[in-house]
Amino acid sequence: MTATDQPTVEAPVADGVLLSDVAAAKVKALLESEGRDDLALRVAVQPGGCSGLRYQLFFDERNLEGDVVRGFGGVNVVTDRMSAPYLMGARIDFVDTIEKQGFTIDNPNATGSCACGDSFH
Repeated sequence: MTATDQPTVEAPVADGVLLSDVAAAKVKALLESEGRDDLALRVAVQPGGCSGLRYQLFFDERNLEGDVVRGFGGVNVVTDRMSAPYLMGARIDFVDTIEKQGFTIDNPNATGSCACGDSFH
């Protein structure tokens, strides 16, 4: 096998949402517990929250025109075309500590956020 025949490795790039290995495993486990392999994790930005915009994460079976789809560990992450610019390079992780459990979003595009961590501007 030559170097050109080897599979390419997806490097972290800032052209979409990034899902950590831990978050991908959690999403996959949630989908398996529901018995659904036809759903993707949709990440969207909606007006609202104390800072002007808020994140939405939910499972979705829809394919909308202009969707940006990326795969991570057997999980598809989908972003609609209006939300994609706000989420360039945003990293989704999953934390499970005594203080907090849930998905977190580290977004380099957010210039500020509220104390709850769910909204930004």
